[in-house]
Amino acid sequence: MNPQAAELNAILETEGAAALKLLSEKGKRIFFPRKGLVAQGLDAKGKSINASIGEAKEDDGSPLRLSPLADRVKLPPADAFSYAPSFGKPALRDRWAAMIREKNPTLGQTPISRPVATNALTHGLSVAGYLFVDDGDEIILPRHYWGNYRLVFSEPYGAVMRTFETFDGEGPDAGFNVAAFSEALMSDGDKKIVLLNFPNNPTGYTPTVEEADAIIGVVEKAAQAGKTVLVITDDAYFGLVFREGIAVESPFARFASLHENVVACKVDGATKEDYVWGFRVGFITFAGIGLSGKAIAALEDKAAGRVRGSISNDSHLAQSLLLAAYDDPAYPGEKKRAFGLLKARHDAVDAELRNHPEYAERFVALPYNSGYFMCVKVAKGDAEAVRQRLLDAYDTGVIALDDLVRVAYSSLPEHQIPRLFANLYKACGDV
Repeated sequence: MNPQAAELNAILETEGAAALKLLSEKGKRIFFPRKGLVAQGLDAKGKSINASIGEAKEDDGSPLRLSPLADRVKLPPADAFSYAPSFGKPALRDRWAAMIREKNPTLGQTPISRPVATNALTHGLSVAGYLFVDDGDEIILPRHYWGNYRLVFSEPYGAVMRTFETFDGEGPDAGFNVAAFSEALMSDGDKKIVLLNFPNNPTGYTPTVEEADAIIGVVEKAAQAGKTVLVITDDAYFGLVFREGIAVESPFARFASLHENVVACKVDGATKEDYVWGFRVGFITFAGIGLSGKAIAALEDKAAGRVRGSISNDSHLAQSLLLAAYDDPAYPGEKKRAFGLLKARHDAVDAELRNHPEYAERFVALPYNSGYFMCVKVAKGDAEAVRQRLLDAYDTGVIALDDLVRVAYSSLPEHQIPRLFANLYKACGDV
């Protein structure tokens, strides 16, 4: 093992024991190389002759760039064409940390790591998998989950998806299945990895305030029973809650100070929060009441080491554009406008299902209240057959997931929503 990795593990052993227990073998071996090339480059910074930089420069010292690209970028060249640090652009990391606290007031002054920039959430989740998942480790998550988790966690790291029933009943009035979650978490084994994604993809469900309290209680009970729990919160759709009584903060805010046996790992980013799907800027952030400041910094180093070892660093241009947007006076108003647009579409779905009780003869909506999606369960036949019929006969595209049809109302003009459900009703009848 590299001495720098051993040094980080030694810090965790004395100042973050829960994190060390949770680390995978890969996670124990990873480190950020603060010696060697990185250190030598820092030593040379500011020297009048600096031949240590792995970038091409113009004669004035600015990044060498091509005018067909440079003419289209209004940012200073150094903020667009040069490498970003593997940890991420420092000012953006600090801004994102401040925004996490603003959006999650329950967090208060609970210590959290300085977010490490990743290539959006998929890469952030993969970094978490690298750090914490060994072959055969179970990941506890609801049955209705984003299919890409299998490629992120199972194929590369050997994770076993241990699912529990998402809802405690049938139909739109069911709730989150806290009892099933508790049963899964309290099963045999001391190392537990939980993956929570709210608003959920594919169902578009976020727990109520009461259900969120119960979820926290389940994890606390497991920690008190001696289990060491990593909770990964996939907050891809954070902030898009459209109904009253629904938890609007990330569970990360509560897990961050829950119990010394709990380590919280927040994976989030600008992709959906700021509607920049192609920018690929995400973050991974750690917290835990059993972690000292040094232990949190050690986890940052390990995450940044994995970033450096996989993508080197995230897009400097995209990070700089986001930072500029957050400083723009128009940003808050634009966020409200975008939220209002998505909420209106969600409300239009509600109205359509309310106005057509006959639809329940052929499909039943699963609970939904947030995010981009909602799902219906077809009463008869196969969801894939319904999808194919929609394509062939009704010029309509949806996603089929086993016995569910997922509707991404986020992408639909409001006036198309009635036609969508009318087509779905007809297609279900056809098959």
